[in-house]
Amino acid sequence: MNGDFLSLLPRHSVAVSGIERSGGPSPRLEGTTVFAFHCADGVLVAGDHRATAGNVVFSDTTEKILELDAHSLIAIAGSPSVALEMARTLQTSFEFYRRSQLQPMSLAAKLRALSRLLRENLPGTLQGFGVVAPLFAGVDATTGKPSIYFYDPLGAQFEAAAYAGSGSGSASVKSVLHYLEKWGPHPATLPLPEAVQLANRLLMTAAEFDAATGGVDPAQNDFATLKLLNRDGIRSFTRNEQAQFWQEARP
Repeated sequence: MNGDFLSLLPRHSVAVSGIERSGGPSPRLEGTTVFAFHCADGVLVAGDHRATAGNVVFSDTTEKILELDAHSLIAIAGSPSVALEMARTLQTSFEFYRRSQLQPMSLAAKLRALSRLLRENLPGTLQGFGVVAPLFAGVDATTGKPSIYFYDPLGAQFEAAAYAGSGSGSASVKSVLHYLEKWGPHPATLPLPEAVQLANRLLMTAAEFDAATGGVDPAQNDFATLKLLNRDGIRSFTRNEQAQFWQEARP
């Protein structure tokens, strides 16, 4: 099976109207690269801005880190359309629960909700056009501790002790983070300016080895999408803030 849905239709006598075939499978739109790691101020969730369709750069302004409520984030990698719909569903579910039960949903329930959406996406995953491998960051209401979780496309959930990554450029990112965790400086000890600088450098490193990662160039004032999560909530960073951190951090 090559994952080309349109090629199956004629075999089952299904007419295809209004769709032009180019002689081969249409390139799938993909969004990469995202990752998260613990720093001194909480959990920093980062993503580049590139979305690709085959070997074509579809966009260099894609936002991949999405707020679900005041204390949870999702970082999307894979099919943007499916991932964004999952994010919208979770936002609505979390807000409905908060309003109806007069309290926020527990972290465990939020994690199960995302797992369920991934399982329900099994047909798209198996056919290859709707694969999503997200990261989730959330705060436990009882302890105030932020945590990082990663999922496989079928909904299996795993907690990351220090960092996690997803997308085509994540291998390079995780290799560097593994090195730092083993030999230092440990990312969990980094103050915010240095953590922001590290996140951008990680994406720049990934872009050197992965054509699907891009849109980050501090020399051009183009920085990553960055959000900090801790017990106080979520903080987003503008380009100007990141530029200031870039200058403040140690080389």
